Amino acid sequence: MTAPEEYVRDTILEAKKHPMDHLLRWDRLPHVWCSGCGLGSMLSCFVQALTNTGLDLKKFAVVSGIGCTGRVSGYLNLDVFHTTHGRAIPFAIGLKLANPDLNVIVFSGDGDLFAIGGNHIIHAARRNVDITVICSNNFNYGMTGGQLAPTTPEYAWTTTSPYGNVEPPFNLSALVAAAGATYVARWTSLNARRLMASMETAIMSKGFSFIEVVNPCPTTFGRRNKFDTGLKMLNFFKMHTVIKHGIDPKDTNIVFGKDLIVGEFIKKAGRPTLDERILSIGKKTEK
Repeated sequence: MTAPEEYVRDTILEAKKHPMDHLLRWDRLPHVWCSGCGLGSMLSCFVQALTNTGLDLKKFAVVSGIGCTGRVSGYLNLDVFHTTHGRAIPFAIGLKLANPDLNVIVFSGDGDLFAIGGNHIIHAARRNVDITVICSNNFNYGMTGGQLAPTTPEYAWTTTSPYGNVEPPFNLSALVAAAGATYVARWTSLNARRLMASMETAIMSKGFSFIEVVNPCPTTFGRRNKFDTGLKMLNFFKMHTVIKHGIDPKDTNIVFGKDLIVGEFIKKAGRPTLDERILSIGKKTEK
């Protein structure tokens, strides 16, 4: 008798193929994400964006840390690295410096990138490392029980803030912009077409590129904050999302009860990247 998981896998493999199938590891599916989570939408946008770039897919490397978003790398049929908690950025920098021809992308969560990994992302932006960072922001540590995170909005409830969060959260876009990022954008998982186009732009941009994706987390964050289904938060995005391209990121704080500002905030070029600086020093030494 066929085991249930084998039946599901075989049924998926026999189904009509999708144009992006070559970028997914179907032997790892179905995924482990909760119903209503936005990570599936993010992954779909990402693989389409990769294809749209027209670049050689053999020259991509995707790095992720620990957490719900860290699972993304395991579903991609590319060169991927699932690293230790908070250390996706150092791994990515090492890859880029060792092989500057690689298109290195970090795909991880707000806790992984801005809590234990916060120091790394600040300095990667300061150095203008030529990598793309895609951050899923679901306002809590979704995988480990829904604890308070650096991104949890004020007065929001989590397992470790049962009376409401009293700590001011990070504005991720403002933080990386202040540190020196050359491309900064924020979207929700509902803004699928704009998110896909933004991912393509970030990948093709030279320098440190950052995209924040605000995602529903109905299982842990949502059910404590009146968003107990993914649809409720998507409806909130639909009614309260405002696109403001070019706005100063410091004016884009996420506050419960107020409009959520999204868009492409920073698009600039001209700063030398870290690998360019290193190569220029090497040329001077040779002379």
